[in-house]
Parts: sequence; structure tokens; C-alpha cells
Amino acid sequence: MTNSKVFTAVLHKEDDMYVAECPEVGTISQGNTIEEAVSNLKEATELYLEEFPLENNTKALITTFEVASLAEA
Repeated sequence: MTNSKVFTAVLHKEDDMYVAECPEVGTISQGNTIEEAVSNLKEATELYLEEFPLENNTKALITTFEVASLAEA
């Protein structure tokens, strides 16, 4: 039985593509849709972890913050 782990995917849109990043591992991928970007990120992360297994098994803490707007649009 394979051990599975849950990772975070942070997505943003660049032009006509979605870019997905896994902050726990540092892998990045992209796709034409959110689903494709996440699927590609999953594959990239699995391949990365085959070569570089994680030693630290702690969960990442994800939060948000707000900054004041410095320029008027």
C-alpha cells in the first residue's frame, strides 16, 4: 500500500494559462485549465519526490495578509 500525502496547490493566472505551485516542495507547473494545472503539478511533484523524498513531515501553514494600495488604478 502506498502512503499518500496531502500538499497545497497555489494557483494564479498568467495570460491564458494557470500556474500552479506546491509551496511545501517547490514544484511548479501550468495548464490551460485549473484542473490541468493541478494535475500537471501532481505529476511534477510525484516525480520530484521520487528523486528527493521529504525528510520533514510537518504541514505548511498557509495564511493571507493585506497591504495598502500604493498606486491608484
